Amino acid sequence: MDRYERTLLLHRMLKSARYPVTLKHVQEELQCSRATMYRDIAFLRDALGAPIESDSENGTIHYAKDEADRFELPGLWLSSEELAALLALNELLDRSDPGVLAGALAPFRARIETLLSDHASGRALPVERIRVIASGARKLDQAVFRCVSSALLNRKRLTFEYRARTTNAPTTRDVSPQRLAHYRDNWYLDAWDHGREALRSFALDRMRNPKTSDRESLDRELVELDAHLASSYGIFSGAPKATAVLRFSEHASRWVADEHWHSQQEGHWLPDGRYELKVPYSNSRELLMDVLKYGPDAEVIAPVSLREEMRILLQLAIGSYQGAAAS
Repeated sequence: MDRYERTLLLHRMLKSARYPVTLKHVQEELQCSRATMYRDIAFLRDALGAPIESDSENGTIHYAKDEADRFELPGLWLSSEELAALLALNELLDRSDPGVLAGALAPFRARIETLLSDHASGRALPVERIRVIASGARKLDQAVFRCVSSALLNRKRLTFEYRARTTNAPTTRDVSPQRLAHYRDNWYLDAWDHGREALRSFALDRMRNPKTSDRESLDRELVELDAHLASSYGIFSGAPKATAVLRFSEHASRWVADEHWHSQQEGHWLPDGRYELKVPYSNSRELLMDVLKYGPDAEVIAPVSLREEMRILLQLAIGSYQGAAAS
């Protein structure tokens, strides 16, 4: 374990500890010599400004209670996930309308800037050299977002006009909001649809004229929401109806083998260098779109119905190009 890893581990150990931690336990967790442990503690306290307090009589250390909640490691010591989250939040603050939220967001901005600074040198890190790029974000009516989020947080029923992209047919929905989901740079509402008596997901950019009702929202159990809305591939809800078996060429496998498609995915390498991926799904649309981006490097093996759907999509695509050539 290098110094970076030991520093992160030491910080998280002290941050989460409810009681002082013994030096013996610290040394065991850091897997280092006693001298190295003392140097790491001194570095965290003196160079990074951690509020470490020690009790020499009992051989323990801890974070000062009045400062522990406020202290975080600076930007250079964040994990990739933590840094991505901070940069994404920073990006969202940049995009937001400064209007009425300017004062409310100011403390968040200052906090982020503190976290994204180098405590050792006291200088701000050039975070502008790290980009968070939105891909596929659709235009969202902020009035719709405010109405939906308000109904969700106040636990009130919601009515709105909706045009699903699959049919583009207008419908009026009466729902009990359950959760807001931010997926692939777009917002979705998970809700209990009273007209259909089922859980559904709605794209906020397809909603029109939302109105909050005085009626209390019907709450569904979180276990039910997770089982119905998070168990299948992508944003399309529903319990898995089948498992897709996908095979990728040796070339594409270099990317696919490292990608996270689903929490229950299974993948393995084939003897010829190709990669086979199994993904549960309830609705094929988004799954096939993701497979199509690999073009000839991807093949749907099973089930037969999914393979046939992919074959039809490809034939229709070819037909479009043949028609263009003929004209």
